[in-house]
Amino acid sequence: YARDLKAAGAMTVLLKDAIKPNLVQTLEGNPAIIHGGPFANIAQGTNSVLATLTGMTYSEYTVTEAGFGFDLGAEKFFDIKCQSAGLKPKAVVLTTTIRALKYHGGADLKSLTVPDLEALKKGLPNLEKHLENITKFKVPAVIAINKFSTDTAEEIELIKDFAASKGIKVALAEVWAKGGQGALDLAREVIAEVESNITDFQPLYSWNSSVRDKIETIAREIYGAKHVDYNTKAKADLSKISNLGLDHLPVCIAKTQKSLSDNPKLLGRPKDFIITVREIEIAAGAGFLIPITGTIMRMPGLPTHPASEGMDINEEGEIVGLF
Repeated sequence: YARDLKAAGAMTVLLKDAIKPNLVQTLEGNPAIIHGGPFANIAQGTNSVLATLTGMTYSEYTVTEAGFGFDLGAEKFFDIKCQSAGLKPKAVVLTTTIRALKYHGGADLKSLTVPDLEALKKGLPNLEKHLENITKFKVPAVIAINKFSTDTAEEIELIKDFAASKGIKVALAEVWAKGGQGALDLAREVIAEVESNITDFQPLYSWNSSVRDKIETIAREIYGAKHVDYNTKAKADLSKISNLGLDHLPVCIAKTQKSLSDNPKLLGRPKDFIITVREIEIAAGAGFLIPITGTIMRMPGLPTHPASEGMDINEEGEIVGLF
């Protein structure tokens, strides 16, 4: 019994400390706050409100990640986190890769490193849809091209031309190869958008709307769906939510990150598809509802050999094996 009490006391201390955001640093010594951040295909996909507010307190500009994808991470960041905390973001950095766009253009996974302007062109509608989604929240966007060593000048120029045709700022992000120096152009473009103060952020839906309306608004406006189907279990869950008086909670849709739809095989910019809600979980403590769509594994998969196996500290005290 005494041992159990001691263990309970230790657990209380650990939980108390877990409430505090973790201050870490980048390889260049810049501060970064890590506090939560589950993947948005199965959860809300953002760090904690406390972490963001802390960053905003100690810095002139605060950058936070919300992923996977704008259709998942950013939608939840805007509609759940920003509404909850009263945050009004000034700009969106939409990160894209040439590899991903070629994949959405029909290129085989094994050939994504091979130059293919035609596949890249066919994949641009996917990028276009994400940009359109950003405008629904009345926040300006900057495209960041996350450059890989296999990307060609012609492929990069194609995306820049596309951005110019849409009146969207774009910058090359070479952070992997050059560190902070590789993101200076991107930072300048983002700061210019923030300082222009043209944002008039507004969420996509009101929390006071019905649960069905909230789900269907996201499905139609963000995913591009034609209709939402509800399985028998999902319909029963809707009744349960109503009986418990939880209709006012926002929705955190679980959906594949591989497609705008709930079918990972529908690439590019699919249209007139149907979203199927299998069930709706109630996360009353967290303060949101979780409609589960399509066939999705909600336990993230990790590699057989984690990157940490190749990391070490040499005799000079330097960290090696990070890249």
